[in-house]
Amino acid sequence: MALMFPRLARNFVKNGYFPTDEPTLERALSALAPASGPMSIIDPCAGEGAAIAEVAHALGRKQVQAYAVEYDVERARHARQLVDRCIQGDLMDTLISRHAFGLLWLNPPYGNLNKDANGNTGYQGQGCARLEKLFYQRALGLLQYGGVLVFIVPHYVLDAELVGWLTRHFADLQIYRAVETQFRQVVIFGRRTRQCDQASNAVKTARELLLQIGQDIALAGELPPDWALPPYTVPAAPGEPEHFYRVTMEPQQFADEVGRLQGLWPSLDAHLGVAQQLPRPPARALSQWHLALALAAGAISGTVRSRNGRVFVVKGDTHKGKTLQIEYTERDDGSVAETRILTDKFVPVIRAWDMMPDSATRGEVLTIR
Repeated sequence: MALMFPRLARNFVKNGYFPTDEPTLERALSALAPASGPMSIIDPCAGEGAAIAEVAHALGRKQVQAYAVEYDVERARHARQLVDRCIQGDLMDTLISRHAFGLLWLNPPYGNLNKDANGNTGYQGQGCARLEKLFYQRALGLLQYGGVLVFIVPHYVLDAELVGWLTRHFADLQIYRAVETQFRQVVIFGRRTRQCDQASNAVKTARELLLQIGQDIALAGELPPDWALPPYTVPAAPGEPEHFYRVTMEPQQFADEVGRLQGLWPSLDAHLGVAQQLPRPPARALSQWHLALALAAGAISGTVRSRNGRVFVVKGDTHKGKTLQIEYTERDDGSVAETRILTDKFVPVIRAWDMMPDSATRGEVLTIR
């Protein structure tokens, strides 16, 4: 991560992340109202889970399912104690059902995206490649239509590209300055819509205000302690998310699964026990023809002792060969036509290892056809 200014960089080294300050969190919660049914909410950059847990309690903990994603192992362990389900991992490495959440609390990492060895940042856009915009792109699809966005970012991130996304994807946009001014954050509220009319006066006004705030031309008003506007009602969930997991398995999750399932050892007998069992005898004595056929097919093998005392170790097999038949016919003009017919034929072969001490062929492998 390439951070923008030293003060923020020092804070990153000290704390590792930038949690929402408590005054801003408390005032943002006053702008939210619960639906009448069960709700699902998500924080894809949850930190220790305090923010999304407070949102769940403000909306009514018994009717809210809180989901979280956190990259850091220790913070994810703490978040799991506060939310219903938490993924420890990178948001870009998760599979989460689209349009499954009524509220998206998004306080993403801040900074520029670094380039890899090939000069790529992984950012799908035309403007400045920022972490905030990358996380917005990835998280937007999680929010259901009519759902509420709470987006907390530094105000200077609001370039023409990001503002265009916000005014296209959200109606009833409101922007306020965070109570804690150290990181120059703004809090943006919006309601997800399928497509906003970019030519409408309301959208033009919202776009102009957001651009002016992003360019330091205008200053957003501070988030009010008492919300006077109509609240943003979090809609009821369409159902539990069908998918909510990390694509690559967590190391600890993998270790837990191995410990729980014990690998393949419990099913060892089911897989290999049959090979260790002696074959059952036939229902009746085999005829000479059956014995020869079973021996040639490889069903019978091992040590064989003949009546005259000779001992062989035998192994039967069968391979497919071809027989050639040539037919000649005389044509009407007196010429002769030759027809070659190839016919498949199964040839039984028995390999016998002579084990008699005084045999002239002791130790040799004999082929019986």
